[in-house]
Amino acid sequence: MTFQPMFDFHSRRDFLAELALGVAALALPHWIRASETPRRRPNIIFIYTDDMGFGDPSCYGYKEVLTRSIDRLAAEGIRFTEFYVASPICSPSRVAVTTGMYPARWKINDYLHQRKANRQHEQADWLDPKAPSLARTLKEAGYATGHFGKWHMGGGRDVQDAPLPSAYGFDESLVSSHPLEGMGPALDPKMPRHETTSTLVDRTIEFIRRSKGQPFYVNLWPMDVHTPHVPDPELLPKYDDVPKGHRNFDAVLEEYDRHIGRLLDFLRESGLEEDTIVVFSSDNGPEPSFEHERSGGLRGMKWSLYEGGIRTPFIVRWKGKIPASKVDETTVLAGIDLFPTLCTMADVPLPKGVELDGEDMSAAWMGKPIKRARPLFWEYGRMSDYLYPKEPGDRSPNVAARDGKWKLLVNADGSQMELYDIKADPKETTNLAERRPDVAKRLADQALAWRKSLP
Repeated sequence: MTFQPMFDFHSRRDFLAELALGVAALALPHWIRASETPRRRPNIIFIYTDDMGFGDPSCYGYKEVLTRSIDRLAAEGIRFTEFYVASPICSPSRVAVTTGMYPARWKINDYLHQRKANRQHEQADWLDPKAPSLARTLKEAGYATGHFGKWHMGGGRDVQDAPLPSAYGFDESLVSSHPLEGMGPALDPKMPRHETTSTLVDRTIEFIRRSKGQPFYVNLWPMDVHTPHVPDPELLPKYDDVPKGHRNFDAVLEEYDRHIGRLLDFLRESGLEEDTIVVFSSDNGPEPSFEHERSGGLRGMKWSLYEGGIRTPFIVRWKGKIPASKVDETTVLAGIDLFPTLCTMADVPLPKGVELDGEDMSAAWMGKPIKRARPLFWEYGRMSDYLYPKEPGDRSPNVAARDGKWKLLVNADGSQMELYDIKADPKETTNLAERRPDVAKRLADQALAWRKSLP
């Protein structure tokens, strides 16, 4: 009797080749391994709002304005409550999400000033184009890349020779007309402030339409909730009964949210919702206002390493892939994580020969809370003329670390050591440094060693 094989492989070589393909497919992320043919890489839109506080969106607790579009993202995706930017001020925070590294490694530790002030603050005039770039990495993998909105990683003031966004991998860009920019291509500086986000969203939609057949990566980095708050005059009467400070802010927030909704509607109407990862966050906490209401009651604000300065909203939506209406109150995420996480989700290899500070948190983005492998570190305030909150109790020490439930703040000279159990005490009211000297010393040693390792 002759044995008849169940499968008619043409040859042993064909069998081994098919076996190898099967093993490779199993190695792919599960959201790519949905069929025999890997799906097209996901599109990515990263909305990075300027100075939006942890408590500004209504899904994070704001009571005066219903941010329907931001809330819609949260309802259709996952909302995180422990996301941290790399700095309580814009330039270093933006460098971190661009490079996946602590910004001071690239000699940016404050907002970018004139050349003289940059020297005084021990920083460069712009982000070195040799730094790792998320946009460049995705572009090399076949993405169309666009940046629309605030840049502030070089250029403006008396620095007129900074590299353009194209040097970092962007095919197209349109930077905002913020006085700090001064670089092109840019919005008309005479454009009314309340029209800028509308224009940036229009440009984003136009770019996406022209990217047919090619996955896209877009930075949409608006400035609306950064002061001064200049609302659409036609919307302002709606808030006549609101106190003046709130009045302008509330009108600006409503208008901003409406334009985010226009972008979301476009994705739905174009059939792109299930092919597009939308990430929503803010670059740092709000400027002093509303007695910590905008920071969700957290201590600190912009220019502070207390929670209100570095903890910001963070929402991720990928319809059909990420669980809807999920809130993750466990995972500690950071701006430096975006680079490795998005590369994993897009199945794009990281740059060779580069060690990023961020961690791949894609499992958490997909709905499974995870623990960080390494502590997080911050620094802000190398010089006496740095901007600090004037409110009592909100000016922090200039170095910080977060490891698990513990957060340590200390000055670079070892003074003013503060230790908080952030899980039990998110408002940082009870300094436990004397009660837990073992934890305080361990984290202080790590934080100060990290600080000394920076340029």
